[in-house]
Amino acid sequence: MALSFRFGTVGSPKSTPPKPGGSVGAIQRLRELDLDALELGWVQAVRVSESTCAEIRATAQAQDVCLSVHAPYFINLNADESEWPKSRQRLMDAAHYGNLAGASDVIFHPGSYFGKSPQEVLPLALERLRGCIAELRQMGNPVILRPETMGKSAMLGSLQDTLILSREIEGVKPCIDFAHLHARAGDGSMNSYEEWQAVLEQIAQALGEDALKDLHIHLSGIEYSPKGEREHLTLQEADLDVRAIFCALKDYRCSGRILCESPVLEDDALILRQMWLEISGETP
Repeated sequence: MALSFRFGTVGSPKSTPPKPGGSVGAIQRLRELDLDALELGWVQAVRVSESTCAEIRATAQAQDVCLSVHAPYFINLNADESEWPKSRQRLMDAAHYGNLAGASDVIFHPGSYFGKSPQEVLPLALERLRGCIAELRQMGNPVILRPETMGKSAMLGSLQDTLILSREIEGVKPCIDFAHLHARAGDGSMNSYEEWQAVLEQIAQALGEDALKDLHIHLSGIEYSPKGEREHLTLQEADLDVRAIFCALKDYRCSGRILCESPVLEDDALILRQMWLEISGETP
């Protein structure tokens, strides 16, 4: 029986062997570990050939590992007019090559408020993201673009922001980073079963119950200050109550993918998978 969630890593597992190495080696290593999802970490730039994409796609299909892409960090839906074309190109490149590599979803950081209110920034973000989706569909590219919930309050990417972008544009869905939601408040809140329940309720209300069956989740420990996220930590080092998250996901009959971003990628991904088995009562 398949589990409700696929588990994997954002970026190649630390234990990926040098040969074949790269994304192909990462996919094979994940399968050896009994993990079945990979988010290709193209976070600095998209530097990949079409032939490599074909190899990645074939390997993922053969190993039954689901792929997504983490687009370069330097994307900002609120960039000024001179910067936006470069920002847009990074997102479009991630979507183009991601699709060739067999990825179904492209995760990206939506940008910064630059001191403005979300109400001022969102209309421009919506217009630009809508244009990206329109061009992708014209090119026959079916990938889903997923703005990620961000860990600092100065960043575009509150839960509300990502839900508005997802509700208003077909082909856009949220990437829910629970560690970021916990860190964003900066005060240790967003860490209880009731708070995670409320998050899932908001997703269902904004996007429909079906959205809970297709969640793309990032999970790791996190260190934060009053301004929000500082850095990712291992699960063991952090105060994030993962059990509370998993209990809420189980009670709301959620499914999708859970990708680990901890400094010990595959080790914590395996801990998450085991914890899910215990809490959900599912058997592989």
